[in-house]
This record gives sequence, structure tokens and C-alpha cells, in this order.
Amino acid sequence: MLYRQRQLDLPHGALETPVLFPVRNIGKRSSDNTPSYAGNIPEFSAAMVNARSIRNRDPMWNRLTDNVTLREEMGVPDDTIVFADSGGFDFTNEEVDTTPRKTLQTQKELEADIYGTVDVPISRDNRKVENQDRIDRSLRYAIEASDHHDSDALLFASVHGYDPETLRNSIQYLEKNGDFDGYALGSLVPIRTDYTKVTKLILSARKTTDKHLHVYGLGGLVYQPLLLYLGVDSFDSSAFIRSAGNRNYLIPGFGGEELHNIEDMERLPCPCPVCGNQTLDEVRENREALVKHNLWALATELRRFRYVAESGREVEEYLDLRFQGNEVTQRAYQTAKQQMRRLT
Repeated sequence: MLYRQRQLDLPHGALETPVLFPVRNIGKRSSDNTPSYAGNIPEFSAAMVNARSIRNRDPMWNRLTDNVTLREEMGVPDDTIVFADSGGFDFTNEEVDTTPRKTLQTQKELEADIYGTVDVPISRDNRKVENQDRIDRSLRYAIEASDHHDSDALLFASVHGYDPETLRNSIQYLEKNGDFDGYALGSLVPIRTDYTKVTKLILSARKTTDKHLHVYGLGGLVYQPLLLYLGVDSFDSSAFIRSAGNRNYLIPGFGGEELHNIEDMERLPCPCPVCGNQTLDEVRENREALVKHNLWALATELRRFRYVAESGREVEEYLDLRFQGNEVTQRAYQTAKQQMRRLT
């Protein structure tokens, strides 16, 4: 097992890893879909924001450059840890409309603790030559960001790869030519159902560098224990928002369940602060309550893994049970376990 615990010393305080960064939709039209959680759920004293979306929303950007801080705008404590990515996911189908220097300036104005470099995601629908061009552009943007980075915030290079060798070569190139505090793997969300491929890509990155490893977009219930097992240090997720929008109730240890499938239950199967004193009907009618419950579910999944790992129990036995009910994820876990044993 590659699971590990570390501490990041950041401008707004220390952050214990592994950690999940809940995605805050600030700057997006759906920004009101992210309820306040900081200070209520101990695991989530951090947030992921999209620097491009905030910069491009003029009224908000004007406030943020006129003595209103990002944390005030979000309504979170001053010591909340912020990871500002470049908004690279927006460039999957759009042209890049920023530069590494402009993005660094934006991230600095936001007083972010971690910066993600500008990147151009790849797609399984692209020709290999186009994907290689996108990978190369992301590398160039990362090196340029490294050359101009001058703040106390950590700089994570965003990297992509359609196979383990490409990803390994990209990280090795960045290690040789830039100065980065960690790496953030992108382009995995579109292939998230191909668990075996995702597992191989993450393992390739983990074997290539000992620096902090972040995975963009895969912090949901199913992926969390797999990422922790593979030695990922942090991940982000908007699953708690998207699932609530689909009336999907997240259950730790199981996954998502559509509310209409359990409508005969008066009490929900979770004793979290949201569900403990509300009926199913009350949660169903309150979308914000469902979003908050889903956040608690993500926190519970993380706590369970930590308990197993830190209490000296056999993690692989726990994961054998955790993935038992899903043939696809079970196969991915078995693949990871086989590759892990070849490392030791």
C-alpha cells in the first residue's frame, strides 16, 4: 500500500494530507449550489476554486480587487486553505484564453495557497497527434509558470497522459526543467469508468515522483479509497453537488442511491448532523440539506479509510470487502494490488 500522511505548510496554515478539496462553484452561474460547510465538517477546511471563472466574472472580480477577499466572498474563515486551479477543464472544448503569467497573477490576487498551472486536457475522441500537442502545450505552460512563480504558495504542475509511459515522461521532463511542489493529474474524469486505465495512470505518476500528487475531479465515494490506496495525497470533487442535483443520496461504503429507490424509509441510513434529525421527505425537499449530507458522506468515507490504515488493520482486507459488490471497481482494485506487489 502506498497510503501516506504528510503535512503541507501553506500561507494560511498547515494542511494534513491526504485531503479532499470540495469544489466551490464561485464564479460559475451555479455558485449558489455550494452551501457553507467550512467550520462545520472538520475534514473540509479547504476548497478548490476555478481562477478563470472568478477572473471572468466582472462584478465579482471588481469586488475582489477592491478590498474584498476571496474568503469573505465565499463566506468562509480566513484560515481556509484554497487551491486555485487554472480552469483548464474549460479548455477541453474551448480555446485557451489566458496565459501562465495572467493565471499566476489571478491566483496571487485570490491569495490562494496552491496554484495549478494552465493546462489543456486531452480526450479519447482526439487523434493521438492532437492529444500529444495538448500534452506538450500543458508542459510548456507549466515551465513558464515555474519561471515566473514568486509567491509563498505551492505550485502544482497540471499534467496529462493517454498512457503510463507518456505520463511518466511528462513528469520527468518537468522535474528536470522546472521547479514544482507537486503534480496534479488531469483528463481522468472523462475516462473515470475505465477504472483499470485510471489506476495504471495514477500508479505511473506515483512511481515517478515522491512529491505531492493531486488528482483532479475524482474524489467521489467510489474513487476515494482507491486513490488513498494508490498513494494520492489530495483530490477534489463536485460529486456532492452533482449528485444532489440528480436527487442522488451518497451512502459511505456503498455509493449513490436515488432517493426514489428508498422512498418507503422514514429515516435515512445515515446519522450525520443533516440526516440524524430529519426525515427522508424533509431532506428530499431541501436540496441544500442533501448537498450537505453528501459532503458528510465524503468525509465519512475518508475517516473510515484513515481508521483502518492508522489502527494497524489490514487495508487490503477492508478494500476486498469495500469493492466486493461492484465487479468493475473490484477488478480495478485487483489490478492495483497486483501492480503494488510488483513494487515491493
